[in-house]
Amino acid sequence: MENREKDHLDFENMNPILFKMEGVGKSWAYDGAVTKALSSVNMQIYLGEFISIIGPSGCGKSTLLSILAGLENPSEGNIVFQDQEYDTRLGNIGYMHQKDLLLPWRTVLDNAILSREIKGTPRTSMENQVLEMMDVFGLKGFENSYPFQLSGGMRQRVAFLRTIMADNKLVLLDEPFGALDALTRINMQDWLLQLWESWDKTILLVTHDVEEAVILSDRVYVLTQRPGRVKSVINVDLPRPRLGNMRTDPRFVSLKSRIMNDLTYQS
Repeated sequence: MENREKDHLDFENMNPILFKMEGVGKSWAYDGAVTKALSSVNMQIYLGEFISIIGPSGCGKSTLLSILAGLENPSEGNIVFQDQEYDTRLGNIGYMHQKDLLLPWRTVLDNAILSREIKGTPRTSMENQVLEMMDVFGLKGFENSYPFQLSGGMRQRVAFLRTIMADNKLVLLDEPFGALDALTRINMQDWLLQLWESWDKTILLVTHDVEEAVILSDRVYVLTQRPGRVKSVINVDLPRPRLGNMRTDPRFVSLKSRIMNDLTYQS
């Protein structure tokens, strides 16, 4: 692995390790053939970081998130989450898929409380908490609306609110803005940054968008083609808060070029 990560990250000096993966691989056997999706993935994430994973289509990015969330087990390797073995992950990590997966028969409010409702939290306390957050999520006045009445961006906000309501320290986001138009996507990225910078959450984002990875992240993991392995780890050494005009900053452009180079030249 080509490791370009600088050795002066504040997270290394100040924050504990939230989870780490050591030699993680994933294979499937079907009809006598074996498909290897991931190979020898090593990753170490610190509490409070914003990390992006980027790589070619089909390199195992979504599979990696499913393993981290506890929905699948690795074929090889080891995962430690909060100093415990990997079988403790399921239900303890927030996971937002590419599609919003809102239930069409439930209102915005009812969709937002679903994650806590499943855990058995009393509805009254959940409703009060969600209603307080509606304005922050840009959903005030839409509490009783149904998904079909919302724009794509608003549906994603509801899905993210539902994920945050689960109150997990680690949140996995699988291309949450990929289906949105360019302007809405930029607005959602800026909005997500503002929320993350005000909360005690660690976020791991899978994306195909290099600019998105740079503007949001502390570090970017670049994966190779299938079977996915870590080609490089790039420290995004840009100041925070990151405003929209940073996308034209020479340092931003340089980081984008480095990631594009790693994606293009996979050998």
